Amino acid sequence: MELPLSNRLKHPGRWLIGVIAAALLGTAVVAGVSSRRSNSQAGLDDLTVEVEAADVTVRIEATGEVQPVQRVNLSPKTQGRLERLYVEQGDEVSQGEIVAEMENQELLSQLDQAQARLARTRARLQEWENGPRAEEIDRARGSVRQAESRLASAEANLAQLRAGNRPEDIAEAEAAVNRAQSGIREAESRLMLAQGEVRRYEQLYRDGAISRQELDRRQDEARRAQAGVDQAQSSQIEAQRRLERIRSGSRLEEVDRAEAEVNSAQTDVSQAQSQLEELLRGTRPETIAQARADVMEAEAQVRFAEIQLEDTRVRAPFAGIITQRYADEGAFVTPATSASTVSSATSTSVVALSRGLEVLAKVPEADINQIQPGQSVEIVADAFPDEVFLGEVQLIAPEAIVERDVTLFQVRLDIITGLEQLRSGMNVDLTFLGDRLPNALVLPTVAIVTRQGETGVLVPDAQDRPQFQSVTLGPTLGNRVQILGGLQDGDRVFLELPRGENLDEILQREDYF
Repeated sequence: MELPLSNRLKHPGRWLIGVIAAALLGTAVVAGVSSRRSNSQAGLDDLTVEVEAADVTVRIEATGEVQPVQRVNLSPKTQGRLERLYVEQGDEVSQGEIVAEMENQELLSQLDQAQARLARTRARLQEWENGPRAEEIDRARGSVRQAESRLASAEANLAQLRAGNRPEDIAEAEAAVNRAQSGIREAESRLMLAQGEVRRYEQLYRDGAISRQELDRRQDEARRAQAGVDQAQSSQIEAQRRLERIRSGSRLEEVDRAEAEVNSAQTDVSQAQSQLEELLRGTRPETIAQARADVMEAEAQVRFAEIQLEDTRVRAPFAGIITQRYADEGAFVTPATSASTVSSATSTSVVALSRGLEVLAKVPEADINQIQPGQSVEIVADAFPDEVFLGEVQLIAPEAIVERDVTLFQVRLDIITGLEQLRSGMNVDLTFLGDRLPNALVLPTVAIVTRQGETGVLVPDAQDRPQFQSVTLGPTLGNRVQILGGLQDGDRVFLELPRGENLDEILQREDYF
């Protein structure tokens, strides 16, 4: 038969406190019975119980709590204002999904800048690796030719200044002066003729012989003649100055300027030739190496900017359900552990994410040897008292915990049935279904007594008086306990003391030692 649930399986060495309590309880019962039977003698059958053999199943009782298999409070890695919250309580999310996002406009700008620098360095590297283009070489050659032409002109001018003026140059300058003087005379003649015509036409106009237009035309011709005289005189002055310069020879400052022009032209020729030679040789290996290093540095800056931007996004570390929301859009959130296992809300958490359900039980140390992975468990929740759900032991904690001076082991249970009804945080009663014990000797636990630390029971002697009998105990089965040794099937054990007997006196009788 199956006996009621029990929350502990006892071993003889661990039973001192429990047995003493049972013995005291038995003593109290005896005293009560003796008081009720003070006027009559109770029979042996009324005072004792028979040790019986039965098929029993070990049932260990415990309590537990339904909790998520995995739960984290999600927080950002960088402090700032929560800009977007993409989930609500009860939403299902997949692994890696963005659930919230902090303000990141500045980081987006920094990423754009880093990407632009990377594009620029890559273009420069490609330019160096491809080498100069044909048009660049043609332009460089043209620059060399222009510089050489300028140098030749400067050198010729310097040579002329250093050699002085030739006689033919002086003769040419004197001829230019003479031509200028002849030009002046011709211009003055035309002017005198034009002025005479103007006087004559003025008289004709006064006489009414010609129109005003005819007079104006003649006056215009006189003005043009005067301009011709002025221009001829300017040409004569310039020719005279040039003649004087040629006759006096080159001045020292003119030679210095010519020499400076030659030196400048030589520098331009050298630079143009160097640029052409560099283009013809192609890009140097160290230049390409430097350009590649610049590209690597720019790539690292892009990655750094991407990481900073990614840190503003709160992602789900695993697929699950949003169980709590701790922050609203616009709230300022400071950084904390990105995947905290703390189940309660913190000032830095945005949402709580959970996955699956399991039961966390706490089993006393005395019973833990009867628990093993894969063992079946009955689960009864306070919210569903009439339903029994099934579970299975997943693992047993390798280290004990102490609560209120009681040593316990945490046991995690997989929920086999009832996942649709059970909710996180529910309190449940658990029954661990242990081994089936065939033909086991069982006895009420109140019959157990101790003597100087030795566990035993009181059995009738030859005169049916109580005497101490040492026994070996097995697991507790509800309000009964298995007897492993010291008794046989059919033996009788006292549950109540006969009239006039005292438990302490019975245990101290010398004939028991």
